[in-house]
Amino acid sequence: MGVKHKPIIAVHGGAGRARRMSDEERKEIENALMDALKSGLDVLRSGTALDAVEEAVKTMEASGLFNAGKGAVVNLKGEIELDAGIMWGKTLSAGAVAAQKYTWNAISLARIVMEKTDHVLIVGEGADFLAKKFNLEPHPGPTRRVLERYNEYKTQVNEKRFELWKNNYEVKDLYAGDTVGAVAFDSEGNLAAATSTGGLFLKLPGRVGDSPIPGAGVYAENGVVAVSATGVGEVMMKLSLASRIASLVRSGLALEKSLDEVVSLASKLFGANTVGIIAIDAQGNYAENTNAEVFFRGWASPSEGLLRSPSK
Repeated sequence: MGVKHKPIIAVHGGAGRARRMSDEERKEIENALMDALKSGLDVLRSGTALDAVEEAVKTMEASGLFNAGKGAVVNLKGEIELDAGIMWGKTLSAGAVAAQKYTWNAISLARIVMEKTDHVLIVGEGADFLAKKFNLEPHPGPTRRVLERYNEYKTQVNEKRFELWKNNYEVKDLYAGDTVGAVAFDSEGNLAAATSTGGLFLKLPGRVGDSPIPGAGVYAENGVVAVSATGVGEVMMKLSLASRIASLVRSGLALEKSLDEVVSLASKLFGANTVGIIAIDAQGNYAENTNAEVFFRGWASPSEGLLRSPSK
């Protein structure tokens, strides 16, 4: 019989510049984060890391409180376009969808891509077709909160037009949302990671961020590390952030130091409020790091229960 490991799961609810948020809204987000930890932990007690990260992210997608699933922000045309990626470290299997509009449950659709097709990434109408084929629930449309912010921000975009999206990270911070993600390590020593998002508020239609890209916003490899990232997607893609962390860990650098090195590089090249990371290594060690003003995250294990790090 193989060695049994101590399972652990971690989740995040996005990182970025601090925005107007009531105490009630903050509490709702923190409670939803804890619900995601509970749902993932329930699965992890007897199931796989892959099942756990999917369930945790699905719980956050369903809450309507994060920029993912039912709470996703809208693009410049007022449309919801979802990105999601999932990765199973045992086999290096990965599945992802991007610019998907039909279902709110993008992370389960990403897993369908991984397990039911020979592909890794399916986008747009192709992803919508797959969601309908597997009878995933349709998206209910933007929330009232999202529509209110859309009408407020659209005025600013009309004034400045598309120069907002050329080398303007301050504006990208303003319109960034609360991407969700999870990483887990199960009793068999398997690692998994999942990330889901609605992308940047008022993004150009068809824009795809880091969340569905293996090695950018999501990565898992047994014996190395599982990573889920959040922040400005363009930064994560330019840095190949998750695979950069994996390379450092693979070379022997401790997990915490690996995250610190990558976040420091992101800050140096692209400034503050650009990245937040949660990660678990092959020994089940958890680490987190960010250069953002706000970063919602927490972790849990069957032996220690639920632990939420204070939102920065």
